[in-house]
Amino acid sequence: DLSLLRFISAELTRGYFLEHNEAKYTERRERVYTCMRIPKELEKLMFFGIFLCLDAFLYVFTLLPLRVLLAMFRFITLPCYGLRDRRLLQPAQVCDMLKGVILVICYFMMHYVDYSMMYHLIRGQSVIKLYIIYNMLEVADRLISSFGQDILDALYWTATEPKERKRAHIGVIPHFFMAVFYVFLHAILIMVQATTLNVAFNSHNKSLLTIMMSNNFVEIKGSVFKKFEKNNLFQMSNSDIKERFTNYVLLLIVCLRNMEQFSWNPDHFWVLFPDVCMVVASEIAVDIVKHAFITKFNDITADVYSEYRASLAFDLVSSRQKNAYTDYSDSVSRRMGFIPLPLAVLLIRVVTSSIKVQGVLAYVCVVLFYCGLISLKVLNSIVLLGKSCQYVKEAKMEEKLFNPVLTATPGKPAGKQQGTFKSTQGVSTDENGSTSVTNQPVHQKENMPSLLVTSNSDQFLTTPDGEEKDISQDSSELKHRSAKKDLLEIDRFTICGNRID
Repeated sequence: DLSLLRFISAELTRGYFLEHNEAKYTERRERVYTCMRIPKELEKLMFFGIFLCLDAFLYVFTLLPLRVLLAMFRFITLPCYGLRDRRLLQPAQVCDMLKGVILVICYFMMHYVDYSMMYHLIRGQSVIKLYIIYNMLEVADRLISSFGQDILDALYWTATEPKERKRAHIGVIPHFFMAVFYVFLHAILIMVQATTLNVAFNSHNKSLLTIMMSNNFVEIKGSVFKKFEKNNLFQMSNSDIKERFTNYVLLLIVCLRNMEQFSWNPDHFWVLFPDVCMVVASEIAVDIVKHAFITKFNDITADVYSEYRASLAFDLVSSRQKNAYTDYSDSVSRRMGFIPLPLAVLLIRVVTSSIKVQGVLAYVCVVLFYCGLISLKVLNSIVLLGKSCQYVKEAKMEEKLFNPVLTATPGKPAGKQQGTFKSTQGVSTDENGSTSVTNQPVHQKENMPSLLVTSNSDQFLTTPDGEEKDISQDSSELKHRSAKKDLLEIDRFTICGNRID
């Protein structure tokens, strides 16, 4: 019998039977736990990645000058070697010489750029105009970084490729001028970014700084509501690592310029300190919120950041092998889009203009500071290598360092090529190698059939997914098989959230 009293009684005594849908609510609870784990796992990845960027950045100031001096010494003492060696310099020495010459040329070119005039020119603009300029600079920095490493790689390969080959391209000198122009242009762009940030710090009401920091939260709106796969999230994580490290260097430049204007008064540093903390805190908060909701909406667990960290560690350990293709600093540039040369040029320019070295004691301090930088670089490299070996072992990937690796597939770009493995035990399902520069060259025997390397989404993201199959298998099956993408096959310079195929 229906009655008002019975209806009210049912409303007051109605219960929940959540155990009837246990799977649903267990999943919801796991999502909450995942969001709570994201800050810790993300910051562990960020911490490791920032020290990788620091290692590549310190390399420019510490080991690169010493390597250039060794290359010059070999070139000067070349008559003592006779004609036993066909090469005047080894490829690594040629690349070091090119990096050193580009660094020196761009440094002297930066002297023709007046930092003070640029500061007052930017300071005279309105707040809204500066806000738009800063956004344009961020976009331009990502675009020019995506093309910069290609220019440098083209220069290195043109200068070191075997001379027996018939050149079907322009020579070394045009590539060299292109590289110098790129590094100089990128350094100017970063200088304008630092100047705009400096103007925001020195504004009276801090309105520009507040607007610039609130712009970071707009990034959340443009990211969290898009569909992300593990590969895309790994690209975004690398981009966030590079962005955070670059912001730290920009803050260092701003502090140096402000301290120099106030005659290195320590009290002024504590005036800048709250603003520096606000910039850093906003970056961390935006990254945490962004990654937390991306993983929530795309059903990605927090353990994926451990896989990302293991992938970066795998790159570092691979680059330390004897037959590695390039140095790890170049590998970081390709993986994260972080190119240290323009940033190093700007920092050297700011330091030399802000700090005056006069007297014997000052030069002694410079030498001691340089020795300290070398010690920091060596210590950082040792700690990173040890932690990387630990992460590789935890991910059970150490065997992949010594297994046969992916060989080149003719007709495909080096950054996206997919190939075959040779194995002594038949078809290998290990995920070991990629087409990136961090992999080791292996000479494959002739008449070795092509083998398919499969992977799934539960495997580590360092697994290459092959598109080629054994020649004996049916072609129709190959046609209907859709190869999954892999982290080490993606474009290193793609910084946007979603990959465009």
